[in-house]
Order: sequence, then structure tokens, then C-alpha cells
Amino acid sequence: MLPHDGFHHHNPNEDDVNSPSNPLNFLDQDYQELHQNCLTENKLYNDELFPPDNSSIGLFDDLPDEVDLSQVVWKRPSELVSNPNLFVDGMSRFDYAQGSVLGNCWFLSAIGALTFEKDIIKQVIPAKQSFTKDYAGIFHFRFWRFGKWIDVVIDDQLPTLDDELLFVCSKTSNEFWPALLEKAYAKVCGSYADLNAGFISEALMDFTGGTHMYYALNTAPDNLWKIMECAFKSKTLMGCGSHTVTTPEEKELLHGIVEEHAYTVTGVYEVMSDENPVQLVRLLNPWGEEEWKGDWCDGSPLWDTVCEEVRNICHEVLNNGEFWMSMEDFTNIFESIDICCLCPDFLDGSAECHWTSKRHFGRWNAGKTAGGDIIKTETFWTNPQFRVEINELNEECARGQSPENILVSLMQNHEKRNRNSQDHFNIGFYVFEIPLEMRSQSGRFSSEFFIDREPVAQTDELDWCREVMKFFRLEPGEYLIVPCTKNPGETASFVLSIFSKNETHFEFIQETPEHNGD
Repeated sequence: MLPHDGFHHHNPNEDDVNSPSNPLNFLDQDYQELHQNCLTENKLYNDELFPPDNSSIGLFDDLPDEVDLSQVVWKRPSELVSNPNLFVDGMSRFDYAQGSVLGNCWFLSAIGALTFEKDIIKQVIPAKQSFTKDYAGIFHFRFWRFGKWIDVVIDDQLPTLDDELLFVCSKTSNEFWPALLEKAYAKVCGSYADLNAGFISEALMDFTGGTHMYYALNTAPDNLWKIMECAFKSKTLMGCGSHTVTTPEEKELLHGIVEEHAYTVTGVYEVMSDENPVQLVRLLNPWGEEEWKGDWCDGSPLWDTVCEEVRNICHEVLNNGEFWMSMEDFTNIFESIDICCLCPDFLDGSAECHWTSKRHFGRWNAGKTAGGDIIKTETFWTNPQFRVEINELNEECARGQSPENILVSLMQNHEKRNRNSQDHFNIGFYVFEIPLEMRSQSGRFSSEFFIDREPVAQTDELDWCREVMKFFRLEPGEYLIVPCTKNPGETASFVLSIFSKNETHFEFIQETPEHNGD
């Protein structure tokens, strides 16, 4: 039950639908009940809502010649190997490699990040599941989708060709967590084909339900490496995307980095190279092979300039898709980095300072609250409006790693089951300061308020993305946040989340007094 103001006041210990310990059942399928029924009836589970046929594989625009979907056979792990396991020797980023059919490196690089964080793994892959004790061909996984945790049930029938898994494959043939996790996510997104192409941030957010920070590397802040180092030491998932190249010469300069590809950030480390400090970043290619061939790569002579002790910790010469590179090369060759964490406390390195979050489920309605972008002067004011009051920071919090004290995320909520059939709108938000003399005003601010008023913060542009975010500083005072789509009349649901470094008062301005919010 939401508080009457339509807000979700988030307390990490609250046992609510916003916590993985009390998720909603996806498609109303109750894992405990279904599992128990199968055990009682002594049968293996068969999921009718994600059946073992081509409807679950979905429609691919182009498939490799050797893939004939009419030849696909769905098999349970026990039909493929004699002793299937969910995990073999724990869970590692080297357990899997991307299949040849599906361009879901964005999802798999997020899995690579997930393998480092045992607490987050426990959220996503609930305990007490195995192929031995109480096995009934049924598994379940948890994802955070659009502001709510969901529990997703699947059967363990997997699509194969010639007894090989069609999609993600494990490097250890009897280990099945990657394939089952991928299947559960495909079910949520509508089909396997719906996992084709995406942003790593989407999967990172669906694993954590936390805060997302995005940095374009060509305009990254000077302290980005420091932020990454703090992030790496805390419960954080990081991924990045490489540039698109247009000429063979540019491709040559990539030195083994695949263009337009998602990678996992798996390490951040400073080494002394002949007395000079060098900041290094370690990356993983979800293909499980193809590595960087430039400075600090596996075979680079630069490793000889580092003391043996550090070399033993960091340096491995294996073709496993993982490699080091300098921060300088990283920011030149990669386009952006996404950092997802349960909470941005890591930015401050202070036990005294805690970020809090508040969330609102809202809607743009055509003809009513879908006013379009700021340049649509007649209608912009009709968009949903939110007031936020920023209080003075205490001394301990004011000394943090970064000056920013607020992070705003706007996510458009998918209403269609199939991820790739969902139309995105270009979305963004603007933040305005409310002058002292107007703070007593109640109700929505009218169009006059916005005339010639410059926003104090805004998203970089209205972006065609599932989610846009901005991390910025606001001085103590009162502000108005206006989320919008590019054009008036674009109807969609959204989730607006505000993460702030200190206690913040945040409220949705009702349209008229008799309305009771969304």
C-alpha cells in the first residue's frame, strides 16, 4: 500500500514490494505453490506461460546460416549432461560465454558484474535451488522492474541445436546458472529475441533496483577514477560501452576492443611503474575471448616495470576475455561507463552520511498531463510537477568525495510485455528554483512561472532511453522538478526517483484539490 501522497518512501529494511524479500509474482505464478504441486504429483514442471517452442525464442531479423530454428530441440539439463548443477565451484565471471545467435552482450556484461557481489547475487538467484534436493524442473529468479521487485518462475527446458545450448553457454558443461538466468530474463522481456541489443544500465538496474550513474567519458569529471575506485570497494556493479567506428583506420586504433560492445569493469587499481603512479582499469569481454592488445595488455612489457608483488596480484596471461588498460586509454576508447549500486553512500566514504531515496509512480496523459518539452510554451506547465526541499547538509556529509548531493532518475515504464515492441519516447526533466516569495503557493505552477526562467539543472538532452538520470548539486532551498516527453500528447507511465544526500521533502503537486494523485 503506498502512502496517500502516491510516494514510495524507501527504507532498505522495509518488507515491501520494493524489496527482493517480498517480490510480486510475475504473471501471478507462485514458485512455492508450483514447486510443491510438482513434488506431490511427482512430475517435472512445464511452464505454459513461456512454452518450449519458437514463440519463446521470438523473431530474429537475421540469423546465422547454420541456425535453423525448426531444428531446435528443448532439453532439460539432465538430458544434456549426466550431473547438472546450478553452480560448479561457486559463481564466477569466467563461467559463461555469449552464444553466437543473440546480441545480448549488454545483459551478459551485467551478469559479469553481478558475479562479484554475493549480496546482490542472493537477491537475484534465491537460495535452496538445485538439481538434486527437491528437484522438479522448476527454478525462480528475481529482478527489479520499473520500481518493483518481481519473482519469475521458469521450467528448465532450454533451446538446443545438436545438443548444444542455442544461447548463453557455460564453459563448464554441467553448470547451468547462466542459461537459466538468461531464460528467466528472456521470459520477463517477452522472448529471447527481445534481449537483442540494449544498454548495460538496463540489466544492471534490473539486478539491483538501486541507483544508476552514467558518465560520458569524453566529458567525465576529473575524479572519475577515484569514484570508480570507491565504487569497486563497495556493493556496486559497473559496465561500459565502446565507441562506434566508421573507418578501418579507426578500427585498427581499437587494438582488439570490439566496437559498439558492452564490457564489464572488473577491477580498478593503481600501480607504480618505475616510480610513476599509473591508474589502471580491468575489463571483461562477455564473449570470453578477444582482448585489448595495447599498453598494459596481458603480454605488455610495461608489466616488467611493476614490482613483483603487484604483478603477482594483477597480472595474468590468459585468453579469457579479461585485461587491464590505463585510465587514459579507457576514456579514449570507451564511450561511457554505467555504475549501479544499491545506494550511493560509497561516494562519501563516511559512516555518518546516508543517502535516502523516494520514488513516485506517475503518468503523462494525453490532453491532460503530457505537455511536451520546455519549448512547447503553451503546454509545458501541464506536465506533472514535483516540489523538493533541500536542507542544509551536516558537516560530516559536506566533506564527501563529490560535491553532488542529489541524483534524479526518470524511467519510462513499459506497458507492453515484449521489450523490443515497446515504443520509447524521448524523455527528460528540468529542475527550477522556486523563489522565496513563491514558496507559499500551493497547486501547480502555471505557464507564467516558466516564462524566461532558466532551469538550474536538466538532463543533457531529451533522450530515447528507458531511463535518463542526472547527478548534480543543489544548494539548500526549494525546487520544482518537471519530467516530460519531447512532444505534447505522448501518453506513458513513468517512475521518478530522487536520491538525496540528506533528508529531503519531496511531494507531487496535485492537479486540483479534489484529485488524489495517481
